[in-house]
Amino acid sequence: MSIFSEEEQKQISSAVASAERFTSGEIRICVEKTCSEDVLDRAANYFKKLGMDKTVQRNGVLIYIATEDHRFAIIGDAGINKLVPDNFWDSTKDVMLSYFKNGDLAGGITAGIRLAGQQLQTYFPYQDGDLNELSDDISFMDGK
Repeated sequence: MSIFSEEEQKQISSAVASAERFTSGEIRICVEKTCSEDVLDRAANYFKKLGMDKTVQRNGVLIYIATEDHRFAIIGDAGINKLVPDNFWDSTKDVMLSYFKNGDLAGGITAGIRLAGQQLQTYFPYQDGDLNELSDDISFMDGK
């Protein structure tokens, strides 16, 4: 999928790795062209499909984007959801949207990763022996 340049893909994967360096939490980015259902339902479907509900501390965060439909969602697992402020995911989406409106998809995603990483670091700081449980690469889906 050629939504991102090679450099943008590296930027996003590097942002995930950097955010996860100081936390036991896991962040994944899932991208497809179109979303055939409610965006939150779609994100929740991929959350499970990508195994994000299987992290030890239930502290996974998924940023889902349907590029052609201009829709996106952020899903946090039970562990992180019960700790972040009530408006955290909406305020993170607002920051990301400001980048998207300026045509900077990769910058918006990177900003969302940074904000999620800060919360994960606060509530789930890195502990000796923590493992990177999930890939830092972007998951490109087929939209089906």
